[in-house]
Parts: sequence; structure tokens; C-alpha cells
Amino acid sequence: MSDSKKKSEALLYHEFPTPGKIQVVPTKKYSTQRDLSLAYSPGVAEPCLEIEKNPDDAYKYTSKGNLVAVISNGTAVLGLGDIGALAGKPVMEGKGLLFKIFADIDVFDIEVDTKDVEKFIETVKNIAPTFGGINLEDIKAPEAFEIERRLKEELDIPVMHDDQHGTAIISAAALKNAVEITGKDISKVKIVVNGAGAAAISCSRLYLSIGATRENLVMCDSKGVIRKDADNLTEQKAEFATDKDLRTLEEAMIDSDVFIGLSVANVVTPKMLLSMAKDPIVFAMANPNPEIDYPTAVKTRKDIIMATGRSDFPNQVNNVLGFPFIFRGALDVRATGINEEMKIAAVHALANLAKEPVPEQVNITYGESHIQFGREYIIPKPFDHRLITEVPPAVAKAAMESGIAKKPITNWEAYKETLAERLGTGNKLIRRLMAKAKSNPKSIIFAEADHLQVLKAAQIIHDEGVGVPILLGDKVIIKELMKEINFDANIRIIDPVASEEKKQRHKFAQRYWEKRQRKGITLLAAQRLMRGRNYFAAMMVNEGEADSLVTGYSRSYPATVKPMIELIGKKDGVKKIAATNIMITKKGPMFFSDTAININPTAEELADICYMTSQSMKMFGFEPNLAMLSFSNFGSSNSEAAVKVAEATKIVHSKFPNLVVDGDIQADFALNQTMLKEKFPFSKLNGKKVNGLIFPGLESANIGYKLMKEFNSAESIGPIIMGLKKPVHIIQLGASVDEIVSIACVAIVHAQEKSKN
Repeated sequence: MSDSKKKSEALLYHEFPTPGKIQVVPTKKYSTQRDLSLAYSPGVAEPCLEIEKNPDDAYKYTSKGNLVAVISNGTAVLGLGDIGALAGKPVMEGKGLLFKIFADIDVFDIEVDTKDVEKFIETVKNIAPTFGGINLEDIKAPEAFEIERRLKEELDIPVMHDDQHGTAIISAAALKNAVEITGKDISKVKIVVNGAGAAAISCSRLYLSIGATRENLVMCDSKGVIRKDADNLTEQKAEFATDKDLRTLEEAMIDSDVFIGLSVANVVTPKMLLSMAKDPIVFAMANPNPEIDYPTAVKTRKDIIMATGRSDFPNQVNNVLGFPFIFRGALDVRATGINEEMKIAAVHALANLAKEPVPEQVNITYGESHIQFGREYIIPKPFDHRLITEVPPAVAKAAMESGIAKKPITNWEAYKETLAERLGTGNKLIRRLMAKAKSNPKSIIFAEADHLQVLKAAQIIHDEGVGVPILLGDKVIIKELMKEINFDANIRIIDPVASEEKKQRHKFAQRYWEKRQRKGITLLAAQRLMRGRNYFAAMMVNEGEADSLVTGYSRSYPATVKPMIELIGKKDGVKKIAATNIMITKKGPMFFSDTAININPTAEELADICYMTSQSMKMFGFEPNLAMLSFSNFGSSNSEAAVKVAEATKIVHSKFPNLVVDGDIQADFALNQTMLKEKFPFSKLNGKKVNGLIFPGLESANIGYKLMKEFNSAESIGPIIMGLKKPVHIIQLGASVDEIVSIACVAIVHAQEKSKN
């Protein structure tokens, strides 16, 4: 993607549909006059008076306990430098977004327009009562050290400068594991730190806390080794000055065990790497370009353990592994600060998690078959869903044991369950799909590419490296639209009615006629059909000329499905195809079936739909817990419709006894564990989080998922067709660009699975 295009996309992303990346959403009802009188005057006086008597009640009656301030003056914005408070606001909003999506923490971003340390500290102290925690961000050194020190001393809420401690915590966990893998002793390894800013100082201090020794650590700045005989050393640099006979980075690297880079790109040469000791550990964390690039480093030293700040190489040192979960743990025990014990607890939790067997869901996300602890996996991946249940409890325990927790946790299992429920995995599913598709891109036909929305989706698939688009439609229109959206790429464009495709059309027609000649299709009719995009596209997939297909943007669903069934055909053993939609809800992904194909399935067909849905869920990394929905509960009605669902459940129990499914059951009982346990303790769904709903017919399923889309603004992926031989998927009429991209990723993932089989 060109730089101008990246710039344009970034600006459009931040401007539309609403400027910025975060908003305030009410948490209470506000529909009636009574609601408003409780929310504001006169009802609001009651919590105010309670808080006046007992300030800790602010955590009970306001959002303070889950609210963090991301505060900056914009003097050291990552990669941009001193751009000022207002220009740094998009970064602070982005940090707020990460807090929310990774740890369900609300954020107000605060941009303080001053470089004066005293004024900055005074401002933060004056607004601190609003917040449960303070995350300092992008403040230049050495001012950052003084600001954090003072605020930690003078406030009774968690305060952390993430630029210092986030990188320190993540890299310390990585260092701990890397040293273990090489069989070295952390107290004896020789460490070279290149960079002397806030992050480098904090990293060095934390390394000492986990066992490294000061005499074995050498720090360099842009002038070379920081020596005790240098003039005008800052207090922080003096802390790590050495009297060894070393003056340059190149000299310091000789026989060193560890290199920590928090400086600038390309300052480390292959020669320097070769001078290091056996099994060198190199963390080149300058962003976006490291001190030495990954391919060069691993080519130069086969025995290297390498980490960078980049997501496209193993061992990414990413602060998102730390700050959301550290604050989560601190807030949940109402800690009065973030101390050394809590940071070290986070280090050990991250290091230990990397040694645990990696769930299949994480393998799927990163397109790996078997991620395991070793040289290319020394810290957890950012999208590992276990982080939310492992790091916050460790931090919370450390806060309690060090005596700064005002609200201790007593039931740790219940706490972990609460953490897991905070996010589910829905907000990460689309990213996981994209990452999985990107791991092994397949060709994908966009059968209606002369429509702008479809072409935009194809552009995203191409630019993100997710797949290899093939565009079907009017070539003139497609090329005009490509110019309009700056889609400058060497893409295959096919117009099925064009004269140059005549030979291909005739070949496809012959194959189709041979397949359908005893079902009323003549050769002439087959030739006419091949002028249609859907027939032509389906034959391309059928004949192995493309891996997958997305269509349906401008045509009715039944009209689009018909050629797919005729040309592609059903999998062996499948009587009827079906469709499921993945709804991205606040409680996580929910599979709705059948949303598009079968109007009134029989009990046997409903059982098949249930089984196909379970298989689709497993492909996406979910363990299925399925509810067979009805208006009745476990035989409470003898109507034909209710009996059908009950019979379908019996069939599933008989054919697939290990599948967690139950019914007939009403939707509220299926989704509310308290109600279910109280009324129907015998149900197989007790103690299970239902993540799949099998509707009794197309009418209820289609209405249900579309109501969720409109009333709850739930994102939808689908309909995903189940039961066809090839990866063919049909979008709904007029689908959005995001919906088309999501279903295209599904099609590519299906193609990957098919190629494996």
C-alpha cells in the first residue's frame, strides 16, 4: 500500500462514522422521567451525601472504580516526538481503546497543555478524584521520572508511566524465559542496554529486581557507553554509569550475553552480533524499525533468541500484554498504587503463561499449527485470551500481600470467572479470522466487483495480504472504480460475457452440461448460464481455478444459492445445506442457525443443522454449547412446533452424545444461567455458557439476527453456508464493506481447511 493511501485510510478511519475512537455510553436506564429524576435531580443528591460522609463510597456509586485517565502533554509521542498535547490526542484515544478491548477498563483521555513539571503535577492532582487510576503517557525524560515519582507519592490511586514500566515488564518476562532457555544464570549474564530514556532506565531497574547484577550491566546513549567519568550526567544516567574500559557500543557488545535496544534503527551490525557470546539474546525494540532487522539477525546468528516490537516476527514485545491487565488487577482490589511487587508479579505471570500449552484458539489466530515455549515463543501473544485471567489475579495478589489493597479478593475462582466474562472473545474474533486468513492467503473471487462496496472489500483483502482477489464484472466499470478509490494493483479482472472469455465459457458449459444433461439442461442452456457471473464464478471454484468465492451483494439469496448447489454440490452425507451467522455480542460470539436457507426444517434436518453448526464453531476455535430454541421448555407444550424441536434434540443426543446441546428451551432460559439452574437443574446446559442458538425455522432465525443487528448494533459475520463441498459464501443483499471483508476471511479460512484435508 502506498504512503498516500495509508495516510488517506488512517484519516478516514479517525473521522468516520464519528470523529475519534472512544465515546461515553450510559450504564443506567434513562427512558422515563423517573429514570432522569434518579440520574440527576433530585435523586442524585443521595449518593452525593453518602460520598460526602464516606469518600470510599465513590467506588460504590460512581464509575471511579473502573475509570482510568490516560494523561499526556505530548512531549514524547511514539515515533513523532514533541508534537504537543492536542496533536497527541489521537494516540491517547487509541490507548483508551486498548484499555477497553483488552481489559474492559473505561478511559477518559486528558491532554495537558504544559511542559512545566509543577503545573502538570498540579493539574493531575486536581483531577485525580475523578479516576480510579492514572496512566501517564508519552512524556519526555527526565521530566517523566519526576512527574511519576511525585504523583505516586502524593496520590492514593494507581499511577504508572507505561512508556517506562510497560516495556520493562514485558521485556523482563521475555528475558527471564530467554535466559532459562539458554541455560544461563541471570545473575551472571552480561547485559548491554542501548538507550538511556525513560523506558531504558525502567527496564534496567526491573532487570536488577529479577536477578541481574549492576556490575554486569552496561548502558549506552547516542554518544556511546555511559561512563562514571563523564560530565553532566543526569541522576538516572549516573545510576547506570560504569568505570569499565569501554567507550563504544561496538566495544560493549563483545562477549555480551544480552542486548536490549531502546534507541534507533540499524545501530547494531552483523559484526557486533558475531562478537556476542554463545546463544545471544537480542531484544531490538526500536519502533517501527529495530536496531537490527529480524531477518539479518537470525541469518547472522543461528543460535540467537530475538525479540522486536513488531507483530510480523516472533517474540513481539508489546505493551498491550501489560498495562490493561496490570491496571485491571490494581483496580479490582482498589490498590493505592502500583508498586515493585505488582510489577514483578506481572513479569512472572507473563513468563509462566508462555510455558503453558497454547490453546488451539491462539494457534488459529496466528496461523500456527503448534506454538510452544522455545526460542521463537518466549512471551505470550497479544491476542491470547488467557491473559485476562492470569495477569490481573497475579497483580491483585501482589497488591494484597504488599499491603496496599483496600478491597481484598477472597474467592479467586469467582474472580477469574468474572474476568473471563468481561470481554468474552467476540471483539477479537474478526481480528483472529483476519490473522488466520493472512497466514496462508488463498485466491478468492468477488463475483460482483463492479459494485463499489464489493470492490472496496476486495481492496482491503488485497492490501492487508489476507487473500488474492479475482474480480468478476464489467471491466470498464471496475477499472473506473479502481481509479476512484486508488486501488492500484495488478489484479485479475474477468468479465464472463466478454469475447475473450468465450473459450472458457464453452469449457465450463460443457462440464456443466455433462453434469446436468439428465436433469433437463441442454448444452445451449448451459452456454447461456455461463454468461452469468455466479455460474461462471462457481465453475471457476469447481474446476480449481480459484480457491473460494463471495457473491450475493446485488441478488436475492435464493437466486444466488441455486447455482452454488447445482454446480458445487453438497458434502458427502449432507442432505441439506444450512447457514449460520456469528453475532458479535457484548457477551462474546453467538452462532445463530439457520438464518438463510431452510424455511421449516424437519426434526432430522434440525438435528443436522445443529451438528453442522457445532463443526463450524470448532473450526473457529470455539467449544460448542448449543440450545435448541422454542417457545416451550422441555416438553411444556405439545404443539407440533415444540415437539419438532424436542425430537431434534433427542436425535442429536442419540447420534452425537458428546455434543453439549439441549432443548426444547426458551431463549431467556438458555442464556440466563441463574434462571436455568433454578427451574431446570437437569439440563445439559447448566454451568455452560451457551454460544450457539439453533432456531426452529428460517423465519425466527432471520428475524432474530437482524433485530440484534439493528437494536443492539451487534456486528454479524455471515450468513456462513454449511454443507457445500467448496468454500463458497453468499453475503446478504446490500452488505456493508466490513461484512463483505469478514465473510471473505471466512471463505479463505475454509479454503485453508479444505487444502489441509
